[in-house]
This record gives sequence, C-alpha cells and structure tokens, in this order.
Amino acid sequence: MISKAKLKELAVYKQQKACEEESVFVVEGVKMCDEVLAAKCPIRVICATNWWLSQHDILPPDTEVIEVDDAALERLSSLRTPNEVWMLLPRPSAHLPQKGGLVLTIDHLQDPGNMGTIIRTADWFGVRHIVCSEGTVSCFNPKVVQATMGGLFRTEVIYTSLPDYLQSCGMTVYGAMLDGENIWGESQPLPLPTEGAVLVIGNESRGITPEVRQCVTRRVTIPNLGGTAESLNASVACAILLAELCRNEVR
Repeated sequence: MISKAKLKELAVYKQQKACEEESVFVVEGVKMCDEVLAAKCPIRVICATNWWLSQHDILPPDTEVIEVDDAALERLSSLRTPNEVWMLLPRPSAHLPQKGGLVLTIDHLQDPGNMGTIIRTADWFGVRHIVCSEGTVSCFNPKVVQATMGGLFRTEVIYTSLPDYLQSCGMTVYGAMLDGENIWGESQPLPLPTEGAVLVIGNESRGITPEVRQCVTRRVTIPNLGGTAESLNASVACAILLAELCRNEVR
C-alpha cells in the first residue's frame, strides 16, 4: 500500500504548475487508462486499486506500480468520483508536421471541453497532427485529457507561433470564418491538394486572430440554414469541416 510520504509526493500533481515544471500529466479512470495501455505510452507511476491490478497483470516495465485504496485515490484525483486507477505520464515530444496530408491548427481556443472534443474528432478522422497557437488551452489540462477519450494518445499536439508555421508550411490554408465561402456551394468545395492542407479553427468568441487571418488562403463557412443562431460551437464546426475534407478525399 502507498505510504503517507509517497501519497503527499504524488498529490502535488493535482496542480498544473507541478505537472508543467516536471513535464508530466495525469490520466485517470478505467477507460482512459486502458487507452494509455493500448497505445503503449510510457508511464511513470500507476496507482490503482487491488481490483484493477488483478485485471491487469501485465503492465509496462520500468513503471512504478502502487496499490491504493479508495481514500488514497480520492486524495490524488481531480475527478468528482475517483475511478479505480490513476496514472502519471511523461509529456510526449512533438514535432511540426511535414508538408502533405491534413493538419489541424487551433488558434487561441480556450475551453478545455472544446479542445478535448476537437482532439477526439481529429483522431476519428485520422488527423495525426494538431498545431496550436501558444495562447491555446493546454492539451494536458485534466479536463482536456478526459474529453479526448484517448485521442490524445494517438495524436501529436504541438504549440508554436501559428503565423510562422502557416507562412512556411507550403500548403493550402483553410480558415473557418463567418465571412467565408459556403462549403456546400460547389460540388467539391474542400479538396485536399497533393501538397496537403491546413484547417484553422479559431477562438470560441473572437474567431481567428488577425495575424493568422493573413495566412489563410481560402476562407470557408458552414451555411447557417436556420438563420437564427449567431455561430456554431468551435468543436462542432471543426467536426463538420473535417468530415467535408475527408469525404472529398475518399469518394
């Protein structure tokens, strides 16, 4: 069982500052931790109940495995209802994607739920690279991690200067904007060129920043058929645009 000293040592990772200083992040719950194991991610520490450990007799080597009770899990957990297992993982390294394929870029998105849903959606459509502005919510925020439903473990997310990246990527840059062209206005409105393409999703309320707007080569919008709503949720808009890009690629 876990000692009081070890529990105190690990409980500091409820604070994002501690995670950032040591370049680690926390994953919790049976479903999410099973996704970690399936993706073969490196794991620094596993704290789990006797029941969970009895169901997972083969765990990654060089991982510290500690049996805990419900009270200890509650001390470690950021969830309202702690769930059998808690893991501490090193943050993976990520690199700017090479020219080609489809890249998703996120410009100053702030809501953790939206960010997590976008990563989950990108995973669904096979988009393996997400480039974020430095002002975008961290993909290692606990709420983001949970909302990705495992997509984070299969997607490279990197934070950098978006204008610099977009100016040098050598690909078509689609920008989701209210003043863009109707994506359903042509038979194939969103082709994926041979050199690849980038899709930019902006902030929930302000959209794409002026600096990034200047890098967009094609502005696109999803038609407002109802005519009453002010805008779409950022993660919903991202899903529709990714679906359109991928549909045109495979048909």
